[in-house]
Amino acid sequence: MFGDPQILGHVFAAPYALFEPSLAFVAEDEAGVGGYIVGALDSKAFAERLEADWWPALRDRYPAPPSEVAPDQWTRDQRMAGFIHVPLGVPDGFAEDYPSHLHINLLPRLQSQGLGRQLMDTLVRALREQGSVGVHFFVWPTNQRAVGFYQHLGFTMISAEDAIIFGMDLRSAP
Repeated sequence: MFGDPQILGHVFAAPYALFEPSLAFVAEDEAGVGGYIVGALDSKAFAERLEADWWPALRDRYPAPPSEVAPDQWTRDQRMAGFIHVPLGVPDGFAEDYPSHLHINLLPRLQSQGLGRQLMDTLVRALREQGSVGVHFFVWPTNQRAVGFYQHLGFTMISAEDAIIFGMDLRSAP
């Protein structure tokens, strides 16, 4: 999918395993790791840590997408580099109610087996144990299968301007 097979992991997985290892979990089968869920307890503090200790070296490795090319014309690698140069932030007003965030991904071979639910349940439990009051995450509107899955798990759509943002209040008992 990418010219550099590490770029996706550099953006959406590795920094979580390094800086928030208690909130990083994998799903595997006989073929090996086929999915993961990672989270950050305090999204704002995590973003500051990445800005200080993660993004600078990656910005040297991956140039910013060309400004003369429209974002909808960027390659997949350029889109990922865009996240390195202009990271996703915590949406205004979310930090109080949804201070934590997550990323989840399962390869097709592990989908529709209950593993996505298990990963989500595991991370939500870990976030609650660490004192989080709420969690949020982004989903692309074109991923309607995922939208239905997250709604089925009890997540609430809290914004749908560009990307869909789901959230869950973690203060109530599971």
